[in-house]
Amino acid sequence: MAGEKPRQARPANPQLTLNLTPDPGYERENFVVSASNEQAYAMIELWPCWPDPTLLILGPSGAGKSHLGAIWASIAKAGIQSAASLAAEDIETLAARGPLLLDDADAIGQSEAQLFHLVNLMRERGTALVLTAKTPPDAWGLRTADLLSRLRLAPTTAIGPPDDALMRAVLVKLLIDRQLVVDTAVVGYIALRIERSLDAARSFIDALDREALARQTRISRAIAGDVLLAMGHGGE
Repeated sequence: MAGEKPRQARPANPQLTLNLTPDPGYERENFVVSASNEQAYAMIELWPCWPDPTLLILGPSGAGKSHLGAIWASIAKAGIQSAASLAAEDIETLAARGPLLLDDADAIGQSEAQLFHLVNLMRERGTALVLTAKTPPDAWGLRTADLLSRLRLAPTTAIGPPDDALMRAVLVKLLIDRQLVVDTAVVGYIALRIERSLDAARSFIDALDREALARQTRISRAIAGDVLLAMGHGGE
């Protein structure tokens, strides 16, 4: 990376630059496997040879739960639904469509009755149901004892906070996707200072890209430090 010519700057149009931010992409090839998520990824690869049709994927915000769930949904040809939207759904119809990924299940809120009905229908039909959440079911504030009991019995796989290796790999991939030339030492500098979150990595690289374009120069440690400070991550 060192010694490379700086990339040619795109036209300095702030609105255009903002609109060119790449979609994060939940394709399988965009998922970076490391020690923090390898067991969860292995569970997805075992599909459809699971011990139970229901699976919980747990992990902190920005760890990659939704991405991993989307990979499974693509493999299983499953629908994707947010838990918060269950109140507006016909549960019978939803369950009849086949395998389902229910994202952010811990945000079920007032749709607990719908979730209970959905879990029962999917289990009766032997249809796969994957739920993602930040915390185990006991922390969701559920009032329906039978629902809590069913979810407690469901197999669970966990994703930990992104480790150093994962943060570095994700940063490198995001930089390559944007055709940004950055020294490996700068990548390490960034990885040690940003929040341990894949969402934070994407937001940071977006901001770094915009700053480099505004200055019409290649990315240096100094620019990275300025962006870190501007985003509240701390610099030196």
